[in-house]
Parts: sequence; structure tokens; C-alpha cells
Amino acid sequence: METGALKRKAAQIRMDLLCMIHRAGTGHTGGSLSNTDILTALYYRVMKIDPANPKWAERDRFIASKGHAVESLWCILADLDFFPKEELETFSRFGTRLIGHPNNKVPGIEMNTGALGHGLAISVGMALAAKRDGRSSRVFCLMGDGEQAEGSVWEAAMAGAHYRLDNLVGIIDRNRLQISGPTEDVMGLDPLDDKWSSFGWHVVPVDGNDVDALVNVFEAAPEVSGKPTLVLAHTVKGKGVSFAEHVPKWHHHVPNDKELALALSELSAELGSLEQIKGGQA
Repeated sequence: METGALKRKAAQIRMDLLCMIHRAGTGHTGGSLSNTDILTALYYRVMKIDPANPKWAERDRFIASKGHAVESLWCILADLDFFPKEELETFSRFGTRLIGHPNNKVPGIEMNTGALGHGLAISVGMALAAKRDGRSSRVFCLMGDGEQAEGSVWEAAMAGAHYRLDNLVGIIDRNRLQISGPTEDVMGLDPLDDKWSSFGWHVVPVDGNDVDALVNVFEAAPEVSGKPTLVLAHTVKGKGVSFAEHVPKWHHHVPNDKELALALSELSAELGSLEQIKGGQA
């Protein structure tokens, strides 16, 4: 998918996830909005996947270590026909497969996640297995920036570098907000790039809400042979909804009827502008 289409797709996914959260009355809104461009670039352009054969041995793997921000992922998997789109209406209902964290009973989900600090270790194991099996698969692991306070992240970081896993791409959704406030107030992380470099990773900073830039970074990885890649994706929490951007309460705020209408109006306008650009290029 070309990058113009990726931008339009990201706007639509944001609309879908807001409607899903509003309908369910629960969800992690801000982080799902911030990671939408990252997931859109991966699933619609970068990763080797096959919705008709989700257990394809040569597929790339995606692990959502920040599993609480699953809403964008559910919407993308449904849009790609990993499961019927109508199932999104069951999100967070009793008995549903589409719970508030990734659930490997759903096609396209590799591992149950959400206990922060576990995803990178899982990803290291998958990348090491791919190396030893002689497969060309890459493993992508999306982490939150608040999650960087977990010691297990750094144990996994050491292991990834030790085993020279250049088929492993860690991604940090660096939106600088977590449930209890700004990350630098809760547990200072900077200089985050230097810390990852010192652990033996090749660090690439990028605008995490620019799909063109994200595609270029993901497709180039690994730029350094024998080193895992850490994509430090600088994002905006609540991205795409002006009154949600940079606002801590939107971590798990459910939009009311008025907020949903305003958000959909903004995103519809963005989508319309992108369609005009498409038309002008045709």
C-alpha cells in the first residue's frame, strides 16, 4: 500500500477504534490513537503476513507488549479479514474473544500480552528461534514508554544484543504520558536513546505519527548487521483528536456522545483532505 493510502487508512482506523470504545464503554483511547500510525505502517506495508494463513511459518511476528492499547490492533486485524469486522461490536462484552488485551485465541495474535515488561522477552525468544530455524522472519515488538521502568525490559534488551538478533525490531511509543502523568515526572527515562545504545542496540529516532518516515525506518531494518534495532517513535498521545492530544486523562477516557461526534468530524475532515490530495495526484 502506498503511503497516501496508509494515511487514509490510519484516519479510518482511528474512527473505527473510537466508535468501538464508545460502544463498549471502556478502552484505552489515548495510547491506541498514538500507536495507530505505527501499526498501520507495519500491517499494511511492512510485515509479511497472510490473513488466510495466520500460522504461516515464514510470517513476521508482532508482539504488542503495551497490550492495553489493543483497540487499534483489533480494528486493523478485522479490516484485514483475520476475523469478521462485525465481531468488533462484541469488544469487551461478556464471553467475547476481543477483550481489553491481545488474546491468542484470535487469529493474528501471537501471544497474550498486557502485563507490562513481558513483550520484549517473548520477542527475543521468537527472534532467536527464527535465527536457529533458518527463517527470514522478523519480529516487531511495540512497547510503551512508561513500560521502560520495568526491569525485565532491560534484561531482554541485554539478551537481544548478546544473541546479535538483527531480525528483532523493538519500538517504543514515546508519547511521554502514562496513566499517572508525564513519564518524566513518574520515572525519568531520558536520555532513552543513549540507554538503548549502551545496551547494544541500533537506535533510530523517528516521528511515530508519520507513516512515510515509519515505513522507511521499518523497511531499512536492520541497518546494522548483528544488532537489534530500537525504533524510538516520538508520538502524540490522543493523536488525531485535537482535544485529546497531550491530555493524560485520555489514557483510558471513553468519549461521550458529543466527544465522539466531534472526534469523528475532525477525522472525517482529515480523511476528506487526504482524498482530495489523492484526487489531485490522479
